[in-house]
Amino acid sequence: MPLKKNPGSVTRLHWTLTAMACATLAACGGSSHHVTNELPQGITEISATQYPATKVGAGASAAEQDLLTGGIGKTGLGAAAAPAYADAANPTAAELRRNALYSNYRGILDPTPGGGYGTLYGPNVTAKGEVTQAEGLIPGREYVAVLDDGTGRKQTVIAVQVPDSFDRKNACIVLGPSSGSRGVYGAIGTAGEWGLKKGCAVALTDAGKGVGLHNLSDDTVNKINGQRATRTAAGSLSFFAAQLTDAARTAYNAAFPNRVAIKHAQSQQNPEKSWGTDTIAAGKYALYVLNALYGKPDDPVPFDKNNTLVIGGSASNGGAAVLRAAEQDKDGLIDGVVASEPVTEMPTANGYGIQVGDTAVAGYGKTLADYTTYGNIYQPCAALAPEAAINETSIYNYITLTAMTARATARCDGLAAKGLVSGATTAERAADALAKLRAYGWSKENDQMHNAHYALGNGPILSGMYTMAYGRFGADANLCNTSFGTANATGDVIPAPAAALAQSFATANGTANGTPATVIYNDSVGGAKSWPFAVSPSTGVADLGLDNALCQHALVSGVNPQTGAALTADSTPSKSQSDAVRAGIAEVHHSANLKGKPAIIVAGRSDALVPVNNNARAYTALNQTLEGSKSQLRYIEVTNAQHFDAFLLFGGFDTRFVPLHPYFNQAMDAMWDHLKNKTALPASQVVHGTPRGGAPGAATQITQANVPPFALSPAAAQQIGFAGNSIRIPE
Repeated sequence: MPLKKNPGSVTRLHWTLTAMACATLAACGGSSHHVTNELPQGITEISATQYPATKVGAGASAAEQDLLTGGIGKTGLGAAAAPAYADAANPTAAELRRNALYSNYRGILDPTPGGGYGTLYGPNVTAKGEVTQAEGLIPGREYVAVLDDGTGRKQTVIAVQVPDSFDRKNACIVLGPSSGSRGVYGAIGTAGEWGLKKGCAVALTDAGKGVGLHNLSDDTVNKINGQRATRTAAGSLSFFAAQLTDAARTAYNAAFPNRVAIKHAQSQQNPEKSWGTDTIAAGKYALYVLNALYGKPDDPVPFDKNNTLVIGGSASNGGAAVLRAAEQDKDGLIDGVVASEPVTEMPTANGYGIQVGDTAVAGYGKTLADYTTYGNIYQPCAALAPEAAINETSIYNYITLTAMTARATARCDGLAAKGLVSGATTAERAADALAKLRAYGWSKENDQMHNAHYALGNGPILSGMYTMAYGRFGADANLCNTSFGTANATGDVIPAPAAALAQSFATANGTANGTPATVIYNDSVGGAKSWPFAVSPSTGVADLGLDNALCQHALVSGVNPQTGAALTADSTPSKSQSDAVRAGIAEVHHSANLKGKPAIIVAGRSDALVPVNNNARAYTALNQTLEGSKSQLRYIEVTNAQHFDAFLLFGGFDTRFVPLHPYFNQAMDAMWDHLKNKTALPASQVVHGTPRGGAPGAATQITQANVPPFALSPAAAQQIGFAGNSIRIPE
């Protein structure tokens, strides 16, 4: 299906049907039957590429790639080293696509054989679960488009992948919004792999997030295809540029040199509010693509919502997106959804409850911004509690591994001085901090996890990014004295390396995780420092930026965490800043009303990033109170599973936790069977995963026994039920 450019300054590609001998209005966009294949509103097409998957290798041209692995196959995705660039300083768009598939696949899954790659899941494992020796390349076509709101600032990227195995008589689409803040390929290992193996078209989208890094020093940006250019040269193909005039950018650079703006945090769009509608838009564009590809002069629109099975499936923020899409699906496009470890922004904690065994849970139903900024205050101190102690040298014990213990102790001291924890010793103060976290929604399964979760930067990163995003603050706002930039080994801000920026589309994950930008506290005593090295002005010691953490939680709560007093126009932060953040949070609330649409939520009981009491359990409970017997939501909770399957290759994580991904795949299979064959959905239940054990960093080989499947009708002791308005979770 050849493509050609429309004239004009904006690069736009549209379909021509010359290969189909277009001879009627119906085939070319008009119709004697008044049925046309209309490009959805707001969509601009960027490219269409055929990937024949003719060979496996590190090549980067389209002739050497495929839809799933970028041409490197199962072996390449499992390799420790990413494929090399011909010129690392100037990677081609094809090379960036290949390496983005590599890093995004590995960013959400454990790519090691010991963890199940190649046996329980992977490109070589068929849709039926058969383990083969194949590389798993999937040939087909990929159509890239951008959804915008007319401002040129939204720039949501959509990639529709149509495998050659697509069956027109059994048409299906899988919607895959990205996890975390990842780019358009962020769900390639979840929705992408599952859907392509089924022969479905896959509609991937970054949902308004993605790798958008505006280097304020030299005014360079990522283009939609990932390559770097100056903001002026990129023009309408710029993926993200901060809304700063040249004069404002120059002034900011002088005061705060070497800073980088990040799209998810500083686009001033609050992208989370549109995750659901962006996912729906991706599905509508996928229908358009299929009709353009397979339509005929006498039948220009062979596919619609009535004859095409549409399943939404993704993890984390992507799981949140498919749930929101199901809630907002007014046209009945989506038939069912599967959400793994979803971030469910609860609108309320009232009217429902959570009971585990015989014990009622006290803290639940809080939003991401609330519990994340709260955890960012207390986690480093809580990690020093006796109940959280870890006696091993591994990444699981990251605070000790990185010599961060003194700074965590200083955090405990600072909290005590401000009256925020009690106790005369570090152990007592840490125990109190841990108790506060438990009361806020974390559980005893998370006690030891606060160590690595905080030290790896989750709290500082999310607290900085999401408060900016919700409040629509610009790149020069320095909200709570926070910005983003590259830091050296001692925490000093340095220029972002040119090669890191050039490769960022493939290596970065859309957050301030240090690739290449990390969280910078501008007000650190002695000069700006990255968060691990920050010296708080109020304490004068290196305490991991306590002042910044308190400020960020104040934005969410509207009160001073130390005094409990309401924020004012003159406070730091100010009431107006907090009002903006809280208004943005209100925009992203889920309704928890799926209106009877089939849905399966899968979550790990040990999830310390997205605690189930504030998310999966709370959502399921509220949904039940709203829908009652009409609800078709099922909840699968897996013990000894946590948020990051990609962490399972790290020492300490590998011995303690099982992957959640096999349960996502099983849930997708169950949803498929339900929608295609009317098979009953599985009952809500707890599944007991068995850790692999062994030595940290050298866990024993995983087997199916470690991840037993969930049952259609589980034993009574494993069933999740309801008592009144409370969800009941068995131990």
